[in-house]
Amino acid sequence: MLHKLFRYLWVYRLRVVAALLCLIGAKLATVGVPLIFKEIIDALDPAQRVLTLPLTLVLLYGGLRLSASLCTELREIIFARVTQQSIRTLALEVFGHLHALSLRFHLERQTGGISRDIERGTHAIATLINYTLYSILPILVEIGLVMGILALRYPPVFALMTFASLLLYVIFTIAVSQWRIDIRRRVNETDSAANTRAIDSLINYETVKYFNNEDFEARRYDADMARWAAAATKSQISLSFLNLGQQIIIVTGLTLMMWQATKGVAEGSMTVGDLVLVNAFLMQLYMPLNFLGVVYREIRQAMTDIERMFTLLATGKEIADAPDARVLSDSKGSAPGIHFANVHFAYDPERAILRGVDFTIPAGRTVAVVGRSGAGKSTLARLLFRFYDVSNGRITLNGTDIRALTQSSLRAAIGIVPQDTVLFNDTLYYNIQYGRPDASREEVLAAARAAQLDAFIAQLPEGFDTRVGERGLKLSGGEKQRVAIARALLKNPSILLFDEATSALDSRTEQAIQQQLTAVSQGRTTLVIAHRLSTILHADEILVMEEGRIIERGTHPELLAQGGVYAQMWERQGAERNEV
Repeated sequence: MLHKLFRYLWVYRLRVVAALLCLIGAKLATVGVPLIFKEIIDALDPAQRVLTLPLTLVLLYGGLRLSASLCTELREIIFARVTQQSIRTLALEVFGHLHALSLRFHLERQTGGISRDIERGTHAIATLINYTLYSILPILVEIGLVMGILALRYPPVFALMTFASLLLYVIFTIAVSQWRIDIRRRVNETDSAANTRAIDSLINYETVKYFNNEDFEARRYDADMARWAAAATKSQISLSFLNLGQQIIIVTGLTLMMWQATKGVAEGSMTVGDLVLVNAFLMQLYMPLNFLGVVYREIRQAMTDIERMFTLLATGKEIADAPDARVLSDSKGSAPGIHFANVHFAYDPERAILRGVDFTIPAGRTVAVVGRSGAGKSTLARLLFRFYDVSNGRITLNGTDIRALTQSSLRAAIGIVPQDTVLFNDTLYYNIQYGRPDASREEVLAAARAAQLDAFIAQLPEGFDTRVGERGLKLSGGEKQRVAIARALLKNPSILLFDEATSALDSRTEQAIQQQLTAVSQGRTTLVIAHRLSTILHADEILVMEEGRIIERGTHPELLAQGGVYAQMWERQGAERNEV
């Protein structure tokens, strides 16, 4: 994990090296302060009134103090950009990777849990970078310098006691912190579960209200929070145990070493300055040694927090571009022909969805697909977009297998009006322009007019700047579908895909929109997935699907003449219209 992080840091290698030099300078100055303080004390002779040497030492003392602070702050200034840019780069990489994952992953994911994992993971990146490079290393440098000075200037017992205290402290800290990892992981899991529950409930706010289940949702959320509270309490208790053990080790070592130094002064083998120096060194070691435990705990916690984000980053792409994938040429030019060649597909191996589907949409023509719910109609659209790859057979554009094309150029050539339109929590203008973000305002307005949205928008106090709410909940089903139509028209693709594009519209608006869609389809290769047969009378060919197979095909008059499933559907829908 640290190796993965290092490659993000090494992009800014000059800043990293400069910060390390500042770090070393700060630690040399810090260790030099007690040495100068000892010399000041030993130079103070009450029998002499000469202050030249002590004054020089005091000035040197102040200079070292200032140098330590200056180097530390310079290190922070130099390295701040490295940390933030590394977080930005990694967060963007995770964000992009999530968008590159298949539809299957996103249908199975829990939005709340993933958002919480990413949030904790990005914060953990800063923790890992700062603690591993600029906390552990300074502590090790300072401990090495102090122990070296103690070994050279004083009896070996001082260095041995320091080493023993340090070793015991490190062993205890690692052992207890390792035990706490599972506890911390449990805290993260329960926290993500509670957050997922809350977000899922809020996203489905209307459903909760429809069934009067506010209390039921509150109880489920409280149950998750109760599990989190139990895990967090156990985590805090174990942390207190760790802190207490660390303090016992530190205080015991400090007391024994001060006793040795006091004996040395009493016996005359050490000066008062030496006693002050040993005490200063011990206190100087105490702080980083105490901090070493905090650092280790934070690093282990951060690695636990970042673990899930790296797991997301390591999730394989089910749908990926081939190494030699080429760009679909002139995606907004002449319309390509589409061929579904003996296509088989299943979301689950035990349940086939498409069974040998074979049909062609000639360039610039319109083909409609009808059938009962679950017949596999919408799956055709998902396969054309390469949200999934076919199990057997292939789909081609002008004879080229879509798996040999880049996903970006393929999807750029297709415009879709889905049955279930989901909008961003932004303005109407933003949601329409999303079809082509570089479109001019005039083009956005023209698309809105073509989708019969202009009269509706004119009635709104804020017009195009009206926010549509979470997932577009402030708009009716018909209004959302018209936004989707405007978005598809603005994209101006060479392939159009209508998946129940007018299902949420009233009859009058549907007729107006249908005329516009028919006009827009001219010159474009169009696949229409429909339930209302009245909307596909203009299609060049109509396919009737049942249980993943095409059981009838032909034009509207031809299918009626056959007197098969399509004719029965037409008759049934005609009876429903007459009843209305």
